Amino acid sequence: MSTLITPSSRRQFLTLLGLSAVAVSCGSGGGGAAKDQTKNLRYQGWAGSVILPELAEDLGFLEDVKLKWVGNTISGPQDIQSAATGQVDFGGAFNGAVVKLAARKAPITAVISYYGVDKAAYNGFYVLKDSPIHSARDLIGKKVGMNTLGAHSEAMLDIYLQRHGLSQADIKKAEPLVVPPVNTEQSLRQKQIQVGVLGDILRDKALQTGGIRPLFTDYQLLGDFSAGTYVVNDRFLKENPDTARTFVTGIARAIEWARATPRDEVVARQIEIVKRRGRNEGTAPLKYWKSFGVAETAGRITDKEFQLWIDWLAKRGDIEKGQVKASDLYTNEFNAYSRKDKADTPSTAKTTSKSGS
Repeated sequence: MSTLITPSSRRQFLTLLGLSAVAVSCGSGGGGAAKDQTKNLRYQGWAGSVILPELAEDLGFLEDVKLKWVGNTISGPQDIQSAATGQVDFGGAFNGAVVKLAARKAPITAVISYYGVDKAAYNGFYVLKDSPIHSARDLIGKKVGMNTLGAHSEAMLDIYLQRHGLSQADIKKAEPLVVPPVNTEQSLRQKQIQVGVLGDILRDKALQTGGIRPLFTDYQLLGDFSAGTYVVNDRFLKENPDTARTFVTGIARAIEWARATPRDEVVARQIEIVKRRGRNEGTAPLKYWKSFGVAETAGRITDKEFQLWIDWLAKRGDIEKGQVKASDLYTNEFNAYSRKDKADTPSTAKTTSKSGS
């Protein structure tokens, strides 16, 4: 879930942000005429994972729109930068990253939520069972390992500390560090860090081993919320509105299909997709999948999903107060999901998967 830049890539990230503001989308199109609109969408995947567009295509929900995999992404910001510059046709990231990119006048619009936090899908901030850390104030001077800085996990840490009354000066004394997710549990147990952020399979495996306890989770902190959105280049949306509508609505249908389908069947479908696409990936992590965590029906976006991060980034000084307006960052125009689509259940979705991406 935490998909932002590392310190080592920060300069490159900012350079790409500047370039994206003047970039032109490479998406094909002929002024919006239906017959000229592209039906092939280039995208980046995630190794060992099935993203919602891939699931939607496999279920037949993308209709005549096809996905073209061009490689795997290294982070959410990298993914949406690529969408802004036209290297791919859509990208997804933490909403705080979308706010940052939009603040630099990048020509992108968020079109649908794709991941979030709920009681089944969440990240926890874990300490050793015998750790003296029991409160927010105990984090002063402590090392907190997370996969990237300036992203979802650092936002959760800041909000937790703020809500427990720490001053900005004290908040800065907590030390977030970049630790690869696969090394976080080991780093915590070896006391190289005092707190480790764990989610999904890594969280479940660490809890099964024992000896750790949660200080807090993002679900405890904020409850159910959608945390990331797919963005599309504005020029692509203008030139390919029908394609965009099919794409977004297909993802919306996949979100609701996953909600309505028994978990074991959703997992089995994802494992089948990974095996068939032939990218030399393991499927073990997929067995721990529980939820996409999208809060709103069909992934529709609301102001509140961006306002939280606008306020957080302004308080940090990453953007100016009033620089970005939440309602300017997204549109639900292309999401044509309706209640009649609730018939998208295992019995009505395609039972034979397409070769797809």
